[in-house]
Amino acid sequence: MAALAEEQTEVAVKLEPEGPPTLLPPQAGDGAGEGGGGTTNNGPNGGGGNVAAASSSAGGDGGTPKPSVAVSAVAPAGAATVPAAAPEAGAPHDRQTLLAVLQFLRQSNLREAEEALRREARLLEEAVAGTGVPGEADGAGAEAASALLSRVTASAPGPAATDPPGTGASGAAAVSGLATGPAAPGKVGSVAVEDQPDVSAVLSAYNQQGDPTMYEEYYSGLKHFIECSLDCHRAELSQLFYPLFVHMYLELVYNQHENEAKSFFEKFHGDQECYYQDDLRVLSSLTKKEHMKGNETMLDFRTSKFVLRISRDSYQLLKRHLQEKQNNQIWNIVQEHLYIDIFDGMPRSKQQIDAMVGSLAGEAKREANKSKVFFGLLKEPEIEVPLDDEDEEGENEEGKPKKKKPKKDSIGSKSKKQDPNAPPQNRIPLPELKDSDKLDKIMNMKETTKRVRLGPDCLPSICFYTFLNAYQGLTAVDVTDDSSLIAGGFADSTVRVWSVTPKKLRSVKQAADLSLIDKESDDVLERIMDEKTASELKILYGHSGPVYGASFSPDRNYLLSSSEDGTVRLWSLQTFTCLVGYKGHNYPVWDTQFSPYGYYFVSGGHDRVARLWATDHYQPLRIFAGHLADVNCTRFHPNSNYVATGSADRTVRLWDVLNGNCVRIFTGHKGPIHSLTFSPNGRFLATGATDGRVLLWDIGHGLMVGELKGHTDTVCSLRFSRDGEILASGSMDNTVRLWDAVKAFEDLETDDFTTATGHINLPENSQELLLGTYMTKSTPVVHLHFTRRNLVLAAGAYSPQ
Repeated sequence: MAALAEEQTEVAVKLEPEGPPTLLPPQAGDGAGEGGGGTTNNGPNGGGGNVAAASSSAGGDGGTPKPSVAVSAVAPAGAATVPAAAPEAGAPHDRQTLLAVLQFLRQSNLREAEEALRREARLLEEAVAGTGVPGEADGAGAEAASALLSRVTASAPGPAATDPPGTGASGAAAVSGLATGPAAPGKVGSVAVEDQPDVSAVLSAYNQQGDPTMYEEYYSGLKHFIECSLDCHRAELSQLFYPLFVHMYLELVYNQHENEAKSFFEKFHGDQECYYQDDLRVLSSLTKKEHMKGNETMLDFRTSKFVLRISRDSYQLLKRHLQEKQNNQIWNIVQEHLYIDIFDGMPRSKQQIDAMVGSLAGEAKREANKSKVFFGLLKEPEIEVPLDDEDEEGENEEGKPKKKKPKKDSIGSKSKKQDPNAPPQNRIPLPELKDSDKLDKIMNMKETTKRVRLGPDCLPSICFYTFLNAYQGLTAVDVTDDSSLIAGGFADSTVRVWSVTPKKLRSVKQAADLSLIDKESDDVLERIMDEKTASELKILYGHSGPVYGASFSPDRNYLLSSSEDGTVRLWSLQTFTCLVGYKGHNYPVWDTQFSPYGYYFVSGGHDRVARLWATDHYQPLRIFAGHLADVNCTRFHPNSNYVATGSADRTVRLWDVLNGNCVRIFTGHKGPIHSLTFSPNGRFLATGATDGRVLLWDIGHGLMVGELKGHTDTVCSLRFSRDGEILASGSMDNTVRLWDAVKAFEDLETDDFTTATGHINLPENSQELLLGTYMTKSTPVVHLHFTRRNLVLAAGAYSPQ
């Protein structure tokens, strides 16, 4: 079987079950995903392997990816080509040519290109300044340089260097600014943004020569123009306010115009949307140039172009205004720091825009969600289910004999046909089923026959597990698939495991005692357990910081925990000891989760990346890099081919496990995302955040299809019922809410126009989908779980006000 490859180092403790061969590395050229995401596949020595947009630190410690920059600049039409390494200005003719080119770059306001060329040519600033402009030069060689410059500009077929913004060719469908300075309108530059950029290089982009006293006038002029424009354009153009405000403020601070920066902030910060207030509070603390170095918020704005989706008509209106007003300062920011994604058609409404904006980097580019996603389920193996005697015959409660059922029933008859949206069965190597796994599937099928069919007229019962006197601080909860065990992670660095059935927790006997057991006996699995160790609670010690994530393996033999200490630990539920400590994250690990098939697991943390692991590998198999802030939550797709991550940058990303590419970027939340769940059929994704909203996404089309409002605090947990008809949400507002998932997903508008433009029309009143609200006395809902019979289990720690 093909393998998901990585480090060849094996864990000292041999783990059961033995996993499949690890995943194959992606082909050459794979890497950075759609929308700027990148991945690193470590090589045999733990180093880079195949790198795109990020590379693993040497030695394979799984550290934060190192920077890699690729910049391509487009010179204005007709400009002379600047050599990569200019010769030293020795001969008079060479000097005249260089002075002419430098003078042209200065007139075009391409300051960074001018500085780079001047350093290469070893020319002083005074030499360039001495050339002056044509007709005013009095330095040596000035006349020749001016003549040469006039020939260059005269022969240019495009707009002249002195033309105002907007006189060039019309904008392309996607307008992106240059890293080296503003280009003529319609020219497109590209920058491969690094994850950890060089601070000095990043800050130098704000080294502008604009008049600081004019910034307020520029911004006020644009604000007045947008507010006076037609309603159909006003909503789209208003998206410019926030990114322009941020970059103009940072430009003033960097150039040490502190008084002007303070006045600018106080005058216009109140005009920004309410969901940017947290970012503005951080921005207000940057009052000096020295504060900007090492500030994550500033680096996010500078290294990631803010994406705006605007109709072509609105864009032409903006460009025409900047041309008439000669507003080069704002046009420079638009070109350098914004990515305008232009579409043809009617402008979007205020409601449509508000539904999609709110993330640190604006909306997702349309091409970021164009990749094909195999969201279907894998074909289940055919396992014959022998029915128990008591199920076959006997009498029911009314005394009538039960009807005989067939002796054998084939599991998953609905999955005999291959789902056309499912990935190939061998797309990634998955562990083979052991006999114990087959027995568990048989038990699952028997439970399924007794499952309650839920709906608006048949709501589930809810069993709430309350952690009393949890002075250690409950920070994570998980429940096994069969609902027999519950684990809690605590702020005192412990992991506690409870049995919620009459069967107590027992450890395996010591090696000396095991050697005395008859291995051929039928009850050998019972004999190996030590009855002296039986108890309802086991406490696991090993972490050195609060435990923020916990996840049981599907076979209930292992438990994962992630902690503030930067490690993920694998615990045996046979010996209740730590088997492996996975070290790769450099900062706290907020969440971890096992694959639905076991063996693989994913983790995400404060270092802004998620990592894919295998239980028998010390090093991560994949590094999913692309988020601009902490990765708060992670979830595997039901077919195990994809991983979803929710981040404090207010975006959700879907990653392909096979090659590490980012195949979906979802924006729309107005706060950090703290919960994710996939629908049982794999087509839909539900996400919850600190804004109290639950958003529903169609993975196949890459669109938001629903918004559920009702919670007043962070949504900490989401879970679909086993048949996918009910969505349960738990929140810090001490409530569990049940939503009608069937009604939410019916009549989806996924025509070609909607898919191409991303225009969505959400229901105005989500209360129609709310089936029930259940309050706790004073217990935030940390975790939700549907049993195999569709009973809801909820958990949280009692927190008196």
